[in-house]
Amino acid sequence: MDQPTPGVATDAAGGERDVYDVTVIGAGPTGLFAAFYAGLRGARTQIIDSLEEPGGALTAIYPEKYIYDVLGFPKILAKDFVERCLEQAHRGKPAMHLNEEVLELERLEDGTIRLGTSRGERFSKTVIVCAGVGAFEPKRLEAPGVRELEGRGVHYFAKRVEDFRGKDVVIVGGGDSAVDWAVTLEPLARSVTLIHRSKFRAHEATVRELEESSVALRYPGCEVVGVRADGDGRLAEVTYKDATGAETVAPAQELIVAIGFVADLGPLKTWGFELQRNQIVVDPITMATGVPGVFGAGDIVAYPAKFKLIATGGAEAVTAVNHAVTFYDPKARLDAGHSTTIMEKQEKAAARPSAAAAAERVAVPAD
Repeated sequence: MDQPTPGVATDAAGGERDVYDVTVIGAGPTGLFAAFYAGLRGARTQIIDSLEEPGGALTAIYPEKYIYDVLGFPKILAKDFVERCLEQAHRGKPAMHLNEEVLELERLEDGTIRLGTSRGERFSKTVIVCAGVGAFEPKRLEAPGVRELEGRGVHYFAKRVEDFRGKDVVIVGGGDSAVDWAVTLEPLARSVTLIHRSKFRAHEATVRELEESSVALRYPGCEVVGVRADGDGRLAEVTYKDATGAETVAPAQELIVAIGFVADLGPLKTWGFELQRNQIVVDPITMATGVPGVFGAGDIVAYPAKFKLIATGGAEAVTAVNHAVTFYDPKARLDAGHSTTIMEKQEKAAARPSAAAAAERVAVPAD
């Protein structure tokens, strides 16, 4: 699909600036789908992400973990899902700006939105914020010896499943990430032990799968109290205590700590949004923020009955894009119809010039 002609506007100094129809902040699954759908609507689109690779948390934290909450796949590796999302997004030929952080958002007098980034300035008629949970840092496990063994058996970001093959693995945590890792590694690790202080807070189906597996479950009331290294300075053992205070030593060459992340919206906090628990409040009908021309989708947004799932992020992206299109082009239809209908119209429109040129050539008499 041909990319629309670049928008050009004149700045206060008389210079020209390249203005996109839609700018998507964040290249996770929701952002990539927003870029795809914006291209489907004929919008000239750019994506900006602070990470070096697209995919957001799926790429940065658990590329080889299975995910289950997406349409069309009973389960799929996160890295494979990102690859499909990226392929889909590229259909609309968006400009992709990676390793670039958006620091400022300013609405200019002519309505154009100026984005000050770590690499300069970018301009857009509308913006869709799909920044996930913002910048994130893992919560550290505060037990003696753990910090000293980070990178030598202690992991907060476990990326390669093969690194755990044939090893004794201890996992700490009770959320989706911890439970998913336990189920994923159980078939290939020598042993998997899951330690948690409370009840599991993961998807019910995955918890049932966990309970039916060979994973050693140490909960509730259990927590790691120390680790020990071998002679080479790598992790060898994990010591944990149960609800009675009794301590047990478990062999472990690998320890995955999945007790959550500390999220920080960073510069987004200064852009004039209404915030609620580190999320941007949006209109649930339009996905509009309180800043004109700026919309949101995915885990970054908050509204009544919000569900933090990849599947719902895709629906929010469609809503945001459609309302963004009618924001910068009030004559455009809010609902452009089914994707098949949209593509048929675009293909027919693309074919018209060539058909007209062919007819003209036929009409011209030979010398």
